[in-house]
Amino acid sequence: MVFHPPSWVPQLPFDPPDSIPIAEFMQNEQYGRYPISQSRNPFTCGVTGRTYAVNEFFARCDDLSRAIARRMRWSPNEGTTWDKVLAIFSLNSIDWLTVCYAIHRLSGIVSPANAAYSAAELEHQLKSSGAKTLVTCVPLLEIALQAARAVGIPDDKVFVFSLPGVDDSSIRFKAVEDLIREGAQLPALEALRWTKGQGARQPAFLCYSSGTSGLPKAVMISHRNVIANAMQHTAFDKPARARRGITTQNTLGPLPLSHIYGLVVVSHTGPYRGDGIIVLPSFEFEQYLGAIQRFRVAQLIVVPPIIIRLLRTQEVCQKYDLSSVRFVYSGAAPLGDETISDLKKIYPQWTIGQAYGMTETSTVVTSTSEDDVVNRSSGSLIPGARLKLLAPNGEEITEHDQPGELYVQAPSVVLGYLNNEQATAETFVVHDDGRWIRTGDEGLVTLAPSGNEHVVIVDRIKELIKVKGHQVAPAELEAHLLTHPVVSDCAVIDTPDERAGEVPKAFVVKTPAYAAKPDDEVAAAIVKHVADHKASYKWLRGGVEFLDAIPKSPSGKILRRLLRDKEKAKRGRTGAKL
Repeated sequence: MVFHPPSWVPQLPFDPPDSIPIAEFMQNEQYGRYPISQSRNPFTCGVTGRTYAVNEFFARCDDLSRAIARRMRWSPNEGTTWDKVLAIFSLNSIDWLTVCYAIHRLSGIVSPANAAYSAAELEHQLKSSGAKTLVTCVPLLEIALQAARAVGIPDDKVFVFSLPGVDDSSIRFKAVEDLIREGAQLPALEALRWTKGQGARQPAFLCYSSGTSGLPKAVMISHRNVIANAMQHTAFDKPARARRGITTQNTLGPLPLSHIYGLVVVSHTGPYRGDGIIVLPSFEFEQYLGAIQRFRVAQLIVVPPIIIRLLRTQEVCQKYDLSSVRFVYSGAAPLGDETISDLKKIYPQWTIGQAYGMTETSTVVTSTSEDDVVNRSSGSLIPGARLKLLAPNGEEITEHDQPGELYVQAPSVVLGYLNNEQATAETFVVHDDGRWIRTGDEGLVTLAPSGNEHVVIVDRIKELIKVKGHQVAPAELEAHLLTHPVVSDCAVIDTPDERAGEVPKAFVVKTPAYAAKPDDEVAAAIVKHVADHKASYKWLRGGVEFLDAIPKSPSGKILRRLLRDKEKAKRGRTGAKL
């Protein structure tokens, strides 16, 4: 059985265009964007207030594209798109999208990298994406240079964002702002000459995801994928906003713009519908609260750990005026009903909704309408999205409240994984009724009190751990742990954490040579081994526990569910919160 959006959800006004770059869609009212003359400035620095109007922003994109074209010797219509890959490894900046659109103007690709990466992790992404140039920032410059030099990117192809409060006057690397000024003095570039359907075939972004399983893979996200999701999300929200008389609003999303949630939901859907996005370099709690107060933010786009922080630090929150907030929109991981209820007791005027999506769907598949909130649900299907639920035996589920694996069909479903045919074939499957993405998530469809169908995410079939919205693949950590001489065998699972949502925990079998060593000493060595080589969100904050053997199936697959059950029982015995 195929589930569809509820009857109240508007259909898309037209098919998402498939032959234009994202920037043209975002600045052309012909494609349904909110009138430019009535729009808020798309990006405003939440620290300094620095901002540019819509037309100024796109002029800066054009200026930057000319400078990059000259320095990289790239032309809009010469060479392949794979010859023009730029990576961004930086904290957030109001010029983040300026760089993206400048590269798209040259028919190139942007590969966003997580700012928490180690040099080795960044090196892997630079190499696998084929990046020829890199934009970073002063706080991350040392790591960026180590990775760039390792893959052969010369120093003169490394550029930096200027960040608030960061002195970059003494560095010898060209700032993006300098490139924009440089490009303003250069002649205009020739127009892009795209063929019919090129926007649907050509990647705009290479974002890294672990998918349904395994190590991080480059997800090929087309221009049309991003365009479609912005249209879908905007159409879904339109009735509720209209009933409240909302034309535009300020939105605060401190999420990393390298993450698909920040990249599409924050940076594209918001500006497309005329909203102003308040940008913070990173999440610092009091800076975050101060930005809400200063810019009268109406919508917060969050991940569950931010909600927990709001609940746990009321003595700090009460120093700020948060009365402008109307809608809190949570994603990246499910938010518990109890947590929502606790927050509503403190802020009864806030509507708290959830959404569901993934990198491979260019973000949103289901969303919560302000008019139809069910705490435990991730909302209803958005326009253009279809859903099937399959039981473990492969049969389609046809009833409400029966869980199964989610399969999704939508115009935002991506092209596939770069240079990984096996993972693409396993994740993007073809049925008699078309191409579907197998999400690896277990969910169900239920009827809300309103009578509308809602999607509830029950559990993750895939083995990912979500730390503050970041994906951590157990296989990656297990492979790394096995390089340590102490570790004979191992498994990594998630364990609950109040601040991060989940954190990794390792179960380890010692090698015989270390069997007699004290557990505390060996555990400390293992924790340090991960901390020395991996991004901080991948650290073993859940600890290390030693076993005689790792439970496995006859085929050798680690039975992580047994370890999770063991961990849950242990927390129950000790009275720890789940």
